[in-house]
Amino acid sequence: MSEKYASIHYHNYLELDQILNAQNLRSKIDGNEAHDEMLFIIIHQVYELWFKEIIHDLRSVMEMFHSDNVDERSIRVAVARLERVIEIQKVLIQQINVLETMTSLDFLDFRNYLFPASGFQSHQFRVVEVMLGLKEKKRVTYNETRYTEAFKGDRKSQLEMLEKSPSMLDLLEAWLERTPFLNFKNFNFLSEYRKAVKNMLDEESGAISQSKILTENEKEMRLQMLGDTDSYFSTVLDKDKHNELIEKGELTLSYKATMAALLINLYRDEPILQMPYLFISRLLEIEDLLTSWRFRHAQMVMRMLGRKTGTGGSSGHKYLKKTADDHKIFIDLHNISTLLIPRSKLPELPEEVRKELGFYFTEKNT
Repeated sequence: MSEKYASIHYHNYLELDQILNAQNLRSKIDGNEAHDEMLFIIIHQVYELWFKEIIHDLRSVMEMFHSDNVDERSIRVAVARLERVIEIQKVLIQQINVLETMTSLDFLDFRNYLFPASGFQSHQFRVVEVMLGLKEKKRVTYNETRYTEAFKGDRKSQLEMLEKSPSMLDLLEAWLERTPFLNFKNFNFLSEYRKAVKNMLDEESGAISQSKILTENEKEMRLQMLGDTDSYFSTVLDKDKHNELIEKGELTLSYKATMAALLINLYRDEPILQMPYLFISRLLEIEDLLTSWRFRHAQMVMRMLGRKTGTGGSSGHKYLKKTADDHKIFIDLHNISTLLIPRSKLPELPEEVRKELGFYFTEKNT
């Protein structure tokens, strides 16, 4: 260790002078101090610190997946860091409970000092969204202007650059497309899976038709529902139809990436697929918690302000609620659940394939 860093005090290491003197209450400066403005400032400063850590962790995971060959150990590290992001998100949601100890009247004591500041102007939160894969064309419009217009200079340039760079969603798609398990020498996953789906649907159709409990109307209704399920399977499993849905903006992930994600979900118990499955699951959990945070935020605003316009000029609760409903990134991964079939119906893996999925594949090719 160099002499320069041989000794340091806790207070100086954390630069507490800067942090603890960064709460400048505008109401106090105006000579009419509102007690809860301190809480409001600290809560949002803490949010920004946590956003910084989330960006730090997401960036490191994305760097791992920029390579054409993602090492198995890297996936373990990536899962661990995504799990940290998840725990941070839980804290972010819990912080709303602390903020809600401030009543509506407490907030109104200093709200007029915030105009035109708004949480919409959180640059780091926008960075998180774009890094994950939320593109501008998928965003809810804010005051009919581009979201980047809330920023100037380097902050705006960074967002525009991120929009053009591979996101977590893009890197995930590329990684899934490289999955080597879709077509073994003696086992074609998609062909065997289609057969399994047909057999499953035929069995269910037969069970409905032969039921002595259901009425004819109930049988007809259930068979119709089963037909809709059959149509969905057929649509998603057809490459051309899948690509048509991508062109319409209804799907995002490529056909190959979607089929790889399906295989990983179906055969998640095989040793070599356990970490990939956890990686996909953690991304879904991050999105779920992000949606939960948006919704809790919207509910808090409704409780505090009712239908009042936001300080930044948005529609307040209405805008926030719509972002919770519409700002989805990994929706294609959620849709995989529709394609899952019971373990008992899964195509039996040949012994050679089972060996390949038991880390034999990794060992043989290192």
